[in-house]
Amino acid sequence: MTDFESPSRELAARAAALQHTHIPATVLRRTEDLFLDWLASVLAGKGARPVEALARFWLSQGPQDGPAEVLIHRRGRSPLVAAAVNAAASHFAEQDDVHNGSVFHPAAVVFPAVLAVAQARGLSGRELLVAAVAGYEVGIRVGEFLGRSHYKVFHTTGTVGSVAAAAAVGRLIGLDAGRMAHAFGSAGTQAAGLWEFLRSAADSKQLHTAHAASTGLAAALLAEDGLTGAAQILEGVQGMAAGMSSDADPARLLAGWGSRWATAETSFKWHACCRHTHPAADALLAAMRAGQVQPDQIAAVTAHVHQGAIDVLGPVTDPQTVHQAKFSMGTTLALAALHGQAGLAEFDADWRAARVAALRDRVTMVLDPEVDAAYPARWIGKVTLHTTDGRVLHGRVDEPKGDPGNTLSRPELEAKALKLAAYRGGASVDEMRAVVDQVWALDSEAPIGRWLPAGTPA
Repeated sequence: MTDFESPSRELAARAAALQHTHIPATVLRRTEDLFLDWLASVLAGKGARPVEALARFWLSQGPQDGPAEVLIHRRGRSPLVAAAVNAAASHFAEQDDVHNGSVFHPAAVVFPAVLAVAQARGLSGRELLVAAVAGYEVGIRVGEFLGRSHYKVFHTTGTVGSVAAAAAVGRLIGLDAGRMAHAFGSAGTQAAGLWEFLRSAADSKQLHTAHAASTGLAAALLAEDGLTGAAQILEGVQGMAAGMSSDADPARLLAGWGSRWATAETSFKWHACCRHTHPAADALLAAMRAGQVQPDQIAAVTAHVHQGAIDVLGPVTDPQTVHQAKFSMGTTLALAALHGQAGLAEFDADWRAARVAALRDRVTMVLDPEVDAAYPARWIGKVTLHTTDGRVLHGRVDEPKGDPGNTLSRPELEAKALKLAAYRGGASVDEMRAVVDQVWALDSEAPIGRWLPAGTPA
């Protein structure tokens, strides 16, 4: 147990006190990288059926104009509406960031909320960066605090995301420690998101991020206006951990604050699918390269995985939609083997192809003690590959592409952003290059404006 009387209140106090001068330059640059990756992921959600359904609902609930930018439609709306729609859109293509240790996608809930409020209040890029770091640092720690048992049933991005968004917006608008704690309480009592949706290919994943970003934003603004929330929402006897975890560790809420920057530990996604598939996909590609194996020479693949991968991916044996296919280990490994990457284009073109299904059905997952013991701090990839000519090959990666030790460079992030923006016509090449330049100059005192020209994408 921590020595702090109330870890919830102490975490809120530290988030409220965070200053630009506290944050290393490397972490600020990383936050810019994460923001570009998120904004491009939003544009990749344009036109997707569940995203547009959520957008229609949210747009119908607010005024016909407003100061916050709905990126996929290039129109202004209220901050609450813009945050919800942008959050939903950014979590569709499965290319948004992830923090390994907390199994949490921070960008999809933090950036929609802080961007909307920053635009509405004329705040600066520098203020947005500090607020985003506060949201990442809080959200990641809350995810780690709730532990592996939480993720088995709850979609952490939906649950923890509400608190992370509240921390980010609370810091952006200058809540003091007491009001930040109230914002945590109001956000935590609304935290929601269950994995059951994945079994029937339901659309809830984007609903989870829309809900988390909007409830976190609302919690912070309500606290600003004096609404109170539970003082010990995280560790209290009837708080989040009591209802959502059997292995919560309160010491993780404050460990390393100010010396360990969890924001910089966040990974980028290389493949366009559930992160639990990435280590095995990279390991399979490594084995195929080492053995000069062609896809038609694959007789069977065993993916050696952690329990979290089995919990999330195990129910998906015969995917019925392209989004559900992104949670199929077999489909991901088949696409990686056939194309060298399981990207957006590969999923769209081939997820139902006979050759993909044939390879998919030759993939099995087994629990690996080494991989499971390392998870979630490290996501090791191990596969055993059997070939049609009788060889048995082993592939291994200790850091999948996109992890901090094997990260994407800025040129790679720019190329990824251009691809995401072009995927559904969210922005032209020239528009996206202008966005990239704006992001690399984000750490300034200039007010945040619109990112894309109003009207129809060029």
